[in-house]
Amino acid sequence: MTEYDKLSLVELRIVAKKMGIKSVTSYKKLELLAKVKEVAATMESTDATPEMDDIQSVDHVVESTGEAVDSPMPRSRYASESDNSRMEESGRDMNRGYVSDREPMRTSGYMRDPEMGMARGGYSRNEGMSRGGYTRNDNMSRGGYSRNDNMGRGGYMNRGDNMNRGGYMNRDNMGRGVYSRSESMNRSNYSRNEGYRNDGYRNDNMDRGGYVRNDNRGYHADLRPQLHRAPQHELTPTEIAELDSGVSREGILEVLPEGYGFIRCDNYLPGERDLYVSPQLIRKYHLRTGDILNGNIRIRNQNEKFAALLYIKEINGNDPDEMINRPKFEQLTPVFPDERLRLETPGCPISMRMMDLIAPIGKGQRGMIVSQPKTGKTTLLKQVAKAVKTNHPKMHLIVLLIDERPEEVTDIKESILGHNVEVIFSTFDELPENHKRVSEMVIERAKRLVEQGEEVMILLDSITRLARAYNLTVQPSGRTLSGGLDPAALHMPKRFFGAARNMREGGSLTILATALVDTGSKMDDVVFEEFKGTGNMELVLDRKLSEKRVFPAIDLPRSSTRRDDLLLTQEEMEANFLMRKALTGMKSEEAVERIIEMFRRTKSNQEFIQTIRKTKIV
Repeated sequence: MTEYDKLSLVELRIVAKKMGIKSVTSYKKLELLAKVKEVAATMESTDATPEMDDIQSVDHVVESTGEAVDSPMPRSRYASESDNSRMEESGRDMNRGYVSDREPMRTSGYMRDPEMGMARGGYSRNEGMSRGGYTRNDNMSRGGYSRNDNMGRGGYMNRGDNMNRGGYMNRDNMGRGVYSRSESMNRSNYSRNEGYRNDGYRNDNMDRGGYVRNDNRGYHADLRPQLHRAPQHELTPTEIAELDSGVSREGILEVLPEGYGFIRCDNYLPGERDLYVSPQLIRKYHLRTGDILNGNIRIRNQNEKFAALLYIKEINGNDPDEMINRPKFEQLTPVFPDERLRLETPGCPISMRMMDLIAPIGKGQRGMIVSQPKTGKTTLLKQVAKAVKTNHPKMHLIVLLIDERPEEVTDIKESILGHNVEVIFSTFDELPENHKRVSEMVIERAKRLVEQGEEVMILLDSITRLARAYNLTVQPSGRTLSGGLDPAALHMPKRFFGAARNMREGGSLTILATALVDTGSKMDDVVFEEFKGTGNMELVLDRKLSEKRVFPAIDLPRSSTRRDDLLLTQEEMEANFLMRKALTGMKSEEAVERIIEMFRRTKSNQEFIQTIRKTKIV
């Protein structure tokens, strides 16, 4: 048994990094142990080569004097003429370089290669020999472009045969500005090193000029977009136990376009407590934006900005393996709402009883409350939320407040309490990007719940301000509607509002949104007109009634629900017909006041129906 066999996985990774092994976290313990032994044997054999004595003598002079040595370099084997011609075509001089049959080594620090030659002036990282300073060898591509191996940095000089086309001179080799191509580099997102591929920004080749540098800085480098990242192996239970911090955290997942994601812990927005989720976990469990994840955090390194999720214990409250084959929201079949959401409760406000008869709400309804300023729309939303929580405690209720006043946010959070209640907000003093991001996270969260067959209701205040936020953040389309509204800004609010539907397979998403009219802004009127035909329920509030202090200020003739015959009973349909018939024969304000007075004299809607059938309103 060697000394390496006694080390733990964490200790082995530390040793492997010092030896220059790349991507140590992708190896299992036995694989990593074999790799360490192999590299250790290679290093011991190379220490005994004849060239090492010459290199060590040069090292001694460099360390003692701090200057470059002009003595001839020991050479292993000169490059062939065909190699020279090939390298000259790609802008690199091989006359001073060396070709070795030795396999390139992965490195994670500064490392010497006895067969690759020695830099005469500091640290050199090119295939040729730099005599005048620091040069850089970037065998890695960072984000889609490559840098010239032989290009001096800052004001340093290289000796070669070509001229740099940038702002300074190289005496020998020609760099093409920032973008360069050589034998071991492509301009794509990977590099080729004599048959070896560098994935993303990894450096898998060992420099021939003495020392090489590797810029891989821990797992958090995953945050850069990568197209060819090598897949990581699953951790064994022993490795998981060693990396587990024992701390659990729960939050909503946001999957970014690059493939990785973050668990948002504060109001669905980015924050300091966010957790990084690797692409491997996302692919393994088919995770989507809006999933609620519960899992343990891995031990955090000092140079990591965010903590990382080690493993998942629950997805939306269920076992992770059960969530792999769940259906997609877009594949479910939408149908008309046929199950009623009753808003009438003992001692409830008259407005809830009136909504139950005039504009009933069903599961999967797409409703809009149209109101002028100061007509009581926010109060009405609070009453709806309380009624839903009382009569339908299993329904998941999400209250989304966009561009609202902070004191109203506090009022709603304190007045609506419950197990399945979420109040998500973005106040008017925040950026439009926050309004946009919060709304997208909320609708994705609702879709994930519907995919599991749950009943969800979103109360949005208001869709007009949401459209205003998208108008400020959307890419200009070059066309403008009345009031300065870009047509492209309406796409995402319509997608949000259009997600409300009743599913034949089970589950429903109900959205009740407020829309502002007569605010003095032409844009608000245009937004309302665009959304007017998309809903299947409309409740209109009248400013004239509110000015007379008549509450609820519901405009009964203009308020209705499509296909209300699927929601109302026969007696309720008759009462609805009698009320609307009475409204056509007299002034609207007088009729509404008369009907409101009848609601106040009765204790329930059933009693009101019996009264209205016996009493002549007109």
